[in-house]
Amino acid sequence: MPGGRLTHQDRQLIAEGLAEGLTYTEIAARLGRPISTVTREVGRNGGADGYRADLAQRATQGRARRSRPTAGRGSDGVSGAAAPGRDREAVRELEEQFTEVMVGSGLPRMTARVLTSLYLTDSGSMTAAELAGRLEVSPASISKAIGELEQQRLVRRERDPRRRRDRYIIDATAWFGAWMSSARQNAVLADFAERGAAILGATTPAGARLQDMSGFFDTVGRAMIEAAERWRDDYLASRPPGE
Repeated sequence: MPGGRLTHQDRQLIAEGLAEGLTYTEIAARLGRPISTVTREVGRNGGADGYRADLAQRATQGRARRSRPTAGRGSDGVSGAAAPGRDREAVRELEEQFTEVMVGSGLPRMTARVLTSLYLTDSGSMTAAELAGRLEVSPASISKAIGELEQQRLVRRERDPRRRRDRYIIDATAWFGAWMSSARQNAVLADFAERGAAILGATTPAGARLQDMSGFFDTVGRAMIEAAERWRDDYLASRPPGE
């Protein structure tokens, strides 16, 4: 059924289409599904060369089992699916799609899963132990992912004095910090390229190339900072007093 979950038969048709050399558009038309559904299904189950219908079906069933609340997790699950009025299946799909989008942006998969968990949990805050339990991975995996997110300024940590543990928090300003960090890196690249052009000679081909590089990163970096600061000012102006 279009919009519903893929069945085993759907997956067999996808595998057959790939074997025939059909495009994702053609396979989607055969199934009566959005292209994004086929692209996502193939991408997370071995890619066009490694996709197998039976393996994809088992993997999906395994993910569904892991997404169900278990004893001790509490009501605020990984995706917030337990909140009243939410379609559990739709939220599970959202969680998977969010993760794939973050992987596509360059994040390692585990880092993307941690970021997704924090974003889609109503509290926007978890401890390392909570993340490890809810994602069913080792504490070491969580530690590495958190380190990468902190380096990019996408999460911040606060000490929970009641439990004597760090909590990892994501809020509306998370992307602002990451964006500004990227803008500063552009400034570093612009400065480096400008110094390199001076060493090589701005009139030489290599020097002119570096000078162009400097101009690009300087212009883009300043535009990024200006845009982010406008967003921050608008965001802060929209907040109720005292927040």
